[in-house]
Amino acid sequence: MSSHFYVRRNGDLWQFVSCDDRAWHAGVSSWQGRNNCNDFSVGIELEGLEGQPFDEPQYETLASLCAALAQHYPIAHIAGHEHVAPGRKQDPGAGFDWRALREQLGWNPQMFPAQVVQR
Repeated sequence: MSSHFYVRRNGDLWQFVSCDDRAWHAGVSSWQGRNNCNDFSVGIELEGLEGQPFDEPQYETLASLCAALAQHYPIAHIAGHEHVAPGRKQDPGAGFDWRALREQLGWNPQMFPAQVVQR
């Protein structure tokens, strides 16, 4: 497994793979009717345990990273592994505050998974 980015608890950002290259973060996956999410997505992993809360510096770094990516790539949706590979992957899980990320980015709620829009 690999991802493009990794966000540490303290907000430090590591990049493993160029966004122009394919990473292997999602595995067998499907989103919005498209299979093989690794073919068309940027993988961002957050340090922590699925279902557990994440730290504020992680949200700050994640929002900054998403905004920077949006300046270079057409971002249509943001989803977790739990959304693209349900039953097989569970991250980021219930401990992830989707509302906080949406508010920090100021992006349209339709860009996020429907089940998290109300959180």
